[in-house]
Amino acid sequence: MQQSIVHVALVVRDYDEAIEFYTQTLHFTLVEDTYQPEQDKRWVVVAPPGSTGTNLLLAKASKPEQESSIGNQTGGRVFLFLNTDDFWRDYNEMVSRGVRFVREPQEQPYGTVAVFEDLYGNLWDLLQLKNK
Repeated sequence: MQQSIVHVALVVRDYDEAIEFYTQTLHFTLVEDTYQPEQDKRWVVVAPPGSTGTNLLLAKASKPEQESSIGNQTGGRVFLFLNTDDFWRDYNEMVSRGVRFVREPQEQPYGTVAVFEDLYGNLWDLLQLKNK
């Protein structure tokens, strides 16, 4: 058996502001943006540059209980982990584009890591894993 996680849904307030943040600020690629008239919503998928794995499905909140999860999908824990081949290149570029880091870079036994917020307040690890 072979399985994989293809998409992770990220609840957002607005499709266009989320697309702008992920493509302009984090330099993700817009993989798909398709209107689905039968559900009156869009299927919006973004992926980190060079990624061949799991992507983000930007899912606009459509109910009040979904709106309350925007920016807090994991109760304040780090939600997503963005691995990079050059931590300091990406960290410095993200800082220059105004990304807010809530935990400064640290060297850990597994690699270099810092925690940043997306435009809604979800926490992400930016990390470069050590070669094993």
